[in-house]
This record gives sequence, C-alpha cells and structure tokens, in this order.
Amino acid sequence: MLNVIVTDPPRADLAEVSKLAEYGVATVHEAIGRTGYLGPQLRPNQQGARIAGTALTVVCWPGDNLMIHAAVEQAKAGDIIVITTTSPSSDGAFGELLATSLVSRGVRGLIMGAGLRDTQELRDMGFPAWTAHVSAQGTVKETAGSVNVPVTLGGQVIRPGDAIVADDDGVCVVPRLDVPRAVTASAARIAKEDANRKQLADGVLGLDMYNLRPKLAKVDYISYAEYVRRSGEGL
Repeated sequence: MLNVIVTDPPRADLAEVSKLAEYGVATVHEAIGRTGYLGPQLRPNQQGARIAGTALTVVCWPGDNLMIHAAVEQAKAGDIIVITTTSPSSDGAFGELLATSLVSRGVRGLIMGAGLRDTQELRDMGFPAWTAHVSAQGTVKETAGSVNVPVTLGGQVIRPGDAIVADDDGVCVVPRLDVPRAVTASAARIAKEDANRKQLADGVLGLDMYNLRPKLAKVDYISYAEYVRRSGEGL
C-alpha cells in the first residue's frame, strides 16, 4: 500500500451533491440502478440526520487513528470523512475531539468501518456519524496510512470527491461524474412516488397499481373453510 496524502483531489460539484440530501439514501440508491449502497452494517449514531457531501477518504491501520488527524488538514467545507482500516478493527478510532476539529473546517459527517466513541457527545454537538462499531477502547497514533485514495467500504469503491449520501436508512456513494445524473433521476423518482402515494391514499391497491396480479396467477384464492378442508388444520 502506498503511504500518501493526496492534496486537493477533484470533488463533485457541492451544490449538486447537496441536492441529493433532499432525496435520501433509499431514493438515490434506487434512482441510480440499485447501486452504491454500503450495506446494513453501517449504523447511524443518531436519528433524523440526512446529509450529503464529498468524500474525504482515509486509510488507517487497525487500532491507529494517525491518518484521521492527517486528513483534517486536507478537509474542505462540504466534505464527509470516509475511513477504512487495512484489516478489520472495532477500536474507537473517532470521538468528540476529532469531530470538533473537523467541524471547524466545515466537514458534514463521518462514515467509518471501525469503531466510534463519545457517542452522546457527538449527538449533543450535532455531528452525524455512521459506523460499524461502537467501542470505548481507543487507539494509538503511530502508523502511516493514506489520505484521499480510493477505498473500499461495504463492498463499494469510494474515490475522493465522490458524493456520499447518508441518513437513517444507511449510506450510499455516487461516483463524482454521475452526480448530475443521480440528481435528475432522483427528482424523477420522487415525482413518480408522489403520484403513486396519491393513488394509494385514494384506495388503489399496490397489486393493481404495479400490475402484480399476473404474478399471482398460480395462487388459489380459497375460503377459510376450504383451507381447513385441504390442510386439515385451522389457522
């Protein structure tokens, strides 16, 4: 692995990225073809936060947060810090003090495959975080890693400057060059869902709205009495 800190990589247009926060992870994920979802193992430390920003990527060694400190210097307003480790680690590599430093530089939140601590303090200060673990056990600051290089988290490749969207449903990455398309597709999906919602509120069944009845062609609709006769047992 190269031990490098890449300075000022290209970032997706922040105004476009910020629009993705209006739509949320589920909508964006569906709109771009059910791709980019980082998986259910990344859980929010809070409820009700919905953010989007540009990825500031970090590679740390397990049990070591040296490169998170190095990454703070490279942070720009609108970034979301995305942290991986060279092998699995659950240690609490991030807490209130690092968050305070990142907030001063305009960072919008944290995505991390390792452990988080100071969870209540982070909620109190309004710094949103999505992590794989919570752990009171801290880390050392000894071993060099990398900043602003491609990383893999939740089976997804995240490159510096890509768009990150995160909310109560999870985290999604949108490649930097695909952000305009994602914004357009998400807006179209929201419009379609609004129309569907109205139909459902008016009493239309999803079976009919989505034309699902043909998929039930081999299912028999039978009375309870007939079910008991066929199965030999009640419900």
